[in-house]
Amino acid sequence: MQQQWLKARLDTFLPALMRKHGIDLWVVPMREYNEDPVFSSLVAPQTFAARRRTVYVFFDTCAAAGTPLSPTCVQRIALGGTSQGGVFEARRSTQQAAGNIGRGQQAELWGDEQWQALKAVIEERNPRVIGIDRSTVFAFSDGLSSGELQGMSAALGEKWTSRLRNAEGLPLELIASRLPEEEAFFRRMQEQVWSMTQTMFSADVIKPGETRTSDLVWWWRQRVNDLGLGTWFQPGIEVQRKGAADAQLGEDPIIERGDLLHCDVGITAARLNTDTQHDAYVLRSGETDAPEGLRRALANSNALQDIVMDEIRPGRTGNEILAAARARMKAKGIDGTIYSHPIGLNGHGAGPLIGLWDYQDGVVGRGDAKIIPSMWWSIELQATTAVPEWGGQKVRMAQEEDAVIGADGRIRWALKRQDKLFLIK
Repeated sequence: MQQQWLKARLDTFLPALMRKHGIDLWVVPMREYNEDPVFSSLVAPQTFAARRRTVYVFFDTCAAAGTPLSPTCVQRIALGGTSQGGVFEARRSTQQAAGNIGRGQQAELWGDEQWQALKAVIEERNPRVIGIDRSTVFAFSDGLSSGELQGMSAALGEKWTSRLRNAEGLPLELIASRLPEEEAFFRRMQEQVWSMTQTMFSADVIKPGETRTSDLVWWWRQRVNDLGLGTWFQPGIEVQRKGAADAQLGEDPIIERGDLLHCDVGITAARLNTDTQHDAYVLRSGETDAPEGLRRALANSNALQDIVMDEIRPGRTGNEILAAARARMKAKGIDGTIYSHPIGLNGHGAGPLIGLWDYQDGVVGRGDAKIIPSMWWSIELQATTAVPEWGGQKVRMAQEEDAVIGADGRIRWALKRQDKLFLIK
């Protein structure tokens, strides 16, 4: 399944992105355990690390010939390593071996000799613009290490190094782009997360007066492990309690009746990641629902979700969306914070940021990138509401649900969003 996704992504997205960003030839060199962040977007699921030195080369043959764009326009060459299941043309430079390898045998080149193989590939194609992964803004676009750049530049010489250009948007948008086939699998992951959070926030797991927040953290980690899944961050569990400040609760409070609970959890499967925040209320004796003030707090958070979702559309920057959403939030009288991010092959994924919790006036650089179709989002935010039943105490209702921007540019929830508190009886 993942192998099919890989080929489809490179056939579908890569030619258009190279043309969009004006890159004739894209070169992505790396060494074992110092892989470029775009690595997992380029290789088969059986490949965990680069082989010795591996250089991936992509060449837009149609741009060179002046012919229309098509899925077959881009040549994909791997210098070192394998064909990644037939996705690349694998070229291995060899030389006559010496020493104890055995007379007459060939040894694979993997050191600085690889640069000469790259130079030959470039000379055969004579590209006008050679894209490299170098950026001062986006980590996803800054995978070319200083040592690799130094070695490559020395081998290529002035003629070709003068044609090097930062390909900042190309790796960023390739990593971010997702297929409809992946969305179907992602929906199943969302269903799994919802099932797990509802079980964790239930009387099957929580015993008021006994269970600590750390018990839920490790319940989640163990459950993820038992299911054969992974996670990309340590889960978090928080408690808010009537009449108690955060400092009074301590770092690992015992959960009591009447508590408002919040989780921040994620799972990893098939190289894809989720990021979810759900909320629950521990019923007091005789209660059948959470106090109306807490339900209103959740409704305010839902209203802020609606605003952010409505403002996200291709062509807009993260900072533009943040400013528009915050203006509407204030007009609606909501006291909130917006800190949403892309998700997919990385938990905090490639693409623009829509705020950070401590940057509500915009994020210079990382907030200036634009939304593109076929990317996924974690709509992460919080709304603070005074709760009458808690003596006017302000309660933070933090939520996070994953959403999908389709190829048509329209955004929708990957599964659904929480509009009712989970109740622990």
